[in-house]
Amino acid sequence: QAAAPLHPVSVQCQEAQMVVTVHRDLFGTGRLVKAVDLSLGSAACLPVAQSAAESTVTFVAGLHECGSIMQMTTDSLIYKTSLSYKPTPSANMVIIRTNAAVVPIECHYPRKGNVSSNAVQPTWVPFYSTLSMEEKLMFSLRLMNDDWSAERTSNGFLLGESLHLQAEVVSGNHVPLRLFVDNCVATVSPDKKSSPRYAFIDLSGCLVDGRADDTTSAFISPRLRQETLQFMVDAFKFAADDRNLIYITCHLKVSPADQAPNPWNKACSFNKASSLWAPVEGTGDICSCCETGNCP
Repeated sequence: QAAAPLHPVSVQCQEAQMVVTVHRDLFGTGRLVKAVDLSLGSAACLPVAQSAAESTVTFVAGLHECGSIMQMTTDSLIYKTSLSYKPTPSANMVIIRTNAAVVPIECHYPRKGNVSSNAVQPTWVPFYSTLSMEEKLMFSLRLMNDDWSAERTSNGFLLGESLHLQAEVVSGNHVPLRLFVDNCVATVSPDKKSSPRYAFIDLSGCLVDGRADDTTSAFISPRLRQETLQFMVDAFKFAADDRNLIYITCHLKVSPADQAPNPWNKACSFNKASSLWAPVEGTGDICSCCETGNCP
């Protein structure tokens, strides 16, 4: 895992080629890998450019080049390749200090798009704009410190403390979006379907853990911005399991920001003072199914 908060490999999916930029601090340790140890695809294509100032290496390859594989689905064309890092010993050395790595790379293109010509001026959004909007939708879920100012450096908690969780989406050039947490489940293994399991957000956005008598779990209202949703959950462990490690898996989704929240897209907390469910935004009736359990 990278120790530094960087994204060492970035990909631009262009109309007929992909551009892969690799930061030589590939593992986030401050130790730069050698450019000659990097290659693209099964054909082991070499980089076309290198920036010493930015410590980056750039590959440019046609969608059908470097041994890429094309997969067709009902709606998409997917071009798959991989970035390979194979460390070689330095001069007069018989050791290496890094592991080999393979980074899967995919470019997705809609199978159905519009075309344009010089003779006809289209009134619809050009194909390349549509592609750009579909590419850049990145979700994240992070543990934050108590004042929400930064990501928490430790993932250890004592019973009685609260987990501060922040869900976020980076939408790039997409239309304005509003983020929701559809559900969250805690398990003692990475498999979200394993047992024991505890769903503390359920029913399309109901923070059901806050309904228990001894909790203060709730969504934070109002939001910082539409693309972010923060919520607090009181720390817990499984009663019938001696392990103190739990895994949290959440399903995040978005809707257009100009679409009013509804029973499908909502963020509802239980207010113990009023004994009512209340949404972060929208009318109170969208949360009524949190009590009945009959959410769509």
